[in-house]
Amino acid sequence: MAENNYSYLDEHGVIEVPKIRAEESDKEKPLSKLDILKKLSSGTGLREALNDIVSGGMGAIIVISNKNAFNVFKGGFNVNCKFTPRKLTELAKMDGAIVLSEDFKKIISANTLLVPSMEFSSMETGTRHQAAERTAKQINGLVITVSERKGSITIFYGNSRYVLQNTHELLRRATETLQILEKQKEVFNELISNLNVLEATNLVSIAEVCTILERLEMIKKMANIINEYILELGKDGIILRMRMRELTKGIEDKEDFIIKDYISRPARVRPFFDSLNFDELLDLENISKVLFGKSLDFSIIPKGYRLLSKTHLSKADIEILIKHFKNLDGIFSADKDILERLLKDDAETLQRELSTLREHIMVGKKI
Repeated sequence: MAENNYSYLDEHGVIEVPKIRAEESDKEKPLSKLDILKKLSSGTGLREALNDIVSGGMGAIIVISNKNAFNVFKGGFNVNCKFTPRKLTELAKMDGAIVLSEDFKKIISANTLLVPSMEFSSMETGTRHQAAERTAKQINGLVITVSERKGSITIFYGNSRYVLQNTHELLRRATETLQILEKQKEVFNELISNLNVLEATNLVSIAEVCTILERLEMIKKMANIINEYILELGKDGIILRMRMRELTKGIEDKEDFIIKDYISRPARVRPFFDSLNFDELLDLENISKVLFGKSLDFSIIPKGYRLLSKTHLSKADIEILIKHFKNLDGIFSADKDILERLLKDDAETLQRELSTLREHIMVGKKI
């Protein structure tokens, strides 16, 4: 018997199940929802088999083995062959569960009875789904069911449950959400253009900063939702993926610059926004209170990281200027002599760039 396998004994003899080595088990990380959706996305062999099972009007339970799975199996027979969608579909014609290897590459056994402990609760009504849910909780692993009656595909992973969506419906929802994201990006671009003018004229208030951060977070949260759709769509979501990348390109960098320019304690920003839902994001007063401790109409001056990044200056030179002048207004109005002392030969070039930058901002040009 292989050294790295575990086994159980039934009326058909000894069945081996691939086992993770101890050193690998220590490093084992739980799968995220995105990891699972990627494994089951359109175009993968497993999703093809699941769709065929649904089309054939059959039901199925598929267990992905792990180091905890050996004590929930009873009966069945050893298959121990390479996974193919057709083989899995054919085995689904029999009663009982099908066991796949942890890497999804082998079919280990079929016609297997799941006997999870009744200590684990289940909210499901059908026998198949109850067994799947309890098994997923007991082994802290992945179990997939196909409902013979409804034709739905349900994923149980540990204590989590998710129903795979119809590809056409999912594509429709993803497209609609992407259209909303496009509108949000247009609004964000307008807000940035307005912020450029306010920074160039030293008229920024906390309200403008909070509004932009709010919009950035909305875009990021919507992008996360669309990313789940795209992963589940697999090959059917390629065009959506390309468009979303265009819309979200540079978003993280833009947010970093805003945070560095205006927030005195930047480390608290992302955890704070991560804790908010879409409704809570609309409360600008709360955002202002948490991040600034002041009212929305309070004036604020940017340090200058964002606009100075539009010049030829290196990050080190930008840090030198901000450390000396404290903020963007001080840099815009700086004497050439002081700039030459700080930047040497780059002073004249910087003044020319700042002048051009301000002119472009005031006439509404994109910078």
